[in-house]
Amino acid sequence: MTVPSYLAAVRESYDTVAAAYVERVKNPAELDPLSRGMLAAFAELVRTDRRGPVADLGCGPGKVTAHLAGLGVSAFGVDVSPKMVELARTAYPDLRFTVGSMTALEIGNDELGGVLAFYSTHHTPPELLPVVYAEFHRTLAPGGHLLLVGFVGDGELLRPTRAYGGHPVSYASHLLPPDRLAELLDRAGFAVTARLVQAPGEGVKRTVVSFMARKPE
Repeated sequence: MTVPSYLAAVRESYDTVAAAYVERVKNPAELDPLSRGMLAAFAELVRTDRRGPVADLGCGPGKVTAHLAGLGVSAFGVDVSPKMVELARTAYPDLRFTVGSMTALEIGNDELGGVLAFYSTHHTPPELLPVVYAEFHRTLAPGGHLLLVGFVGDGELLRPTRAYGGHPVSYASHLLPPDRLAELLDRAGFAVTARLVQAPGEGVKRTVVSFMARKPE
């Protein structure tokens, strides 16, 4: 099967920057209080409902997956970058990490108690977000929880050529308005239960939105 060009660019770029990414991206415990709080609330909801494990989609080197595990959640990671998955497996050998795409998850229907997409969907072209959100919905058990966190904007398209210390990258980032993301979540069948918008400030370079959503029972 032919890999879409945007996905090939994401995979190649993150394979290239993987080692530098590990060094430069904060551990979850070092994030701002609101980000830590959203992760903690998500973990508590999943633990309480006991509907299945959490898939950390776009897990990178596994730092957030391991953080969830430390909060008492059964979690595993999926990432499109084989190099990122290799680093995650080395750093956290007790957790499961696999190579895969959010557009076609190798996860059964209604299998998950939670889906986490932590700064991992902004490289997806907007026209494909309904496919991604549909996969989130399909794999979640009824009553399961989604935490979607990412950068937002007024429809900006960013095409950096270098990142994480000057390494070459070829991906694009699509920064959509929060209301547009909320609309797409609603169309995918999710009930949004919370929305947190963080303005740029200390430790946050761009506006960030966190959505907590649930698949209706």
